[in-house]
Formats: sequence, structure tokens, C-alpha cells
Amino acid sequence: MSSDFEAYEQDFGTLTAEITNKIGRIPKLAGEEKTQLVLNVDKQLEEVRELLEQMDLEIREIPIQSRGMYNSRLKSYKQEMEKLEKDFKRSRIAYSDEVRNELLGDDGSSSESQRAHLLDNTERLERSSRRLEAGYQIGGERQQIVSLVCTVKREREWKKMP
Repeated sequence: MSSDFEAYEQDFGTLTAEITNKIGRIPKLAGEEKTQLVLNVDKQLEEVRELLEQMDLEIREIPIQSRGMYNSRLKSYKQEMEKLEKDFKRSRIAYSDEVRNELLGDDGSSSESQRAHLLDNTERLERSSRRLEAGYQIGGERQQIVSLVCTVKREREWKKMP
């Protein structure tokens, strides 16, 4: 039985390597070629899901004392599958910088002006933060002075009492 599991593991490794390769190519493609590759990867992901189900069924047939090792391996394969699915999702919507810039109408000067504007705002925020900190410090010092004045006033009143 464990030989069947190991065969499934080999198939899993081969399929996931192919999928990873294809996922890396998807953002660089366009049109029909991209659509075909997406459909192909989707089909291979379904095959991987079926492999994981077969592995799970195979583990159920393994003696209880050996299941722990196989369960942990299956768990890591499932985590790898989740990562592949997330990467696939991202790759389908990813665009090259050229396409992104075309869609958003970005050019190099726009980016530079945005950066300069961001730096100006950051400096303004830092100046405001320093002013606020100074204000809090002055407020704290005033509170200490008022407290001291009140203490001195109370002491005078105590001394005046017969």
C-alpha cells in the first residue's frame, strides 16, 4: 500500500513542477495562448486534487502505527496545493508592467511627481508630529507647575492657621 502512496507522491511532484512552471508563464502571455494555458493549469490542478484524495484513501488502508508519518506528508502536500492555487489565481490577473502602464496611463514623469508629492506629505506629517509632541510636553510641564503652585498655596494656608 505504501508503494501506491509513493507512486502518488511521484505523480504529485511531477504535476506540481509542471504547474509551477506554467503559472510562471501565464502573466507573460496574452489572448488565446494565455486562455489555453490557464485552462490547462486548471485541469492539472484538478488532477492534483484527485491525487490528494487518492493519497488520503491510501492512508486509511495503512496500519494505524504508520499513519502519522503519511498524514504529515499529506498535510504538507495539501499546503503546497493551497499555495499553488493562490499563485495560480494571482498569475491569472497579473499584468506585465507595460500592460499595467497602458491601462492606467502611467508614464515615468507621473510616477516621479507622485513620489515627490508623497515625500512632501511625509515631511509635513513629520513636522506636525513634532509639533504635537512639543505641545504634549508643554502641557505636561504646565500640569506640573499648576500642581506645584497648588501645593505651595496649601502649605501657606496651613502655616497661617493658628
